[in-house]
Amino acid sequence: MSDPLCDTVRIMKLLHYIQEEPSHWNLIASFGRARLYHRADGEVELRGGTESDRTEAKEWISLFMHDCVPRIVIAA
Repeated sequence: MSDPLCDTVRIMKLLHYIQEEPSHWNLIASFGRARLYHRADGEVELRGGTESDRTEAKEWISLFMHDCVPRIVIAA
């Protein structure tokens, strides 16, 4: 028999991994705790971080991805 507690922990770790960095998104760059992703649908999304992390990311985007307007998700 399998241990139900062990199975629960394994599922929780898997769900945490999926929520942190979805496999169908590509991580472009990280700025502190903020992450800049390129999504499978072609959109660019900035997730999480503090206000200063997001400000740093926006400056980087203006220099290296100036044609990009990312969707900003504060709660990651």
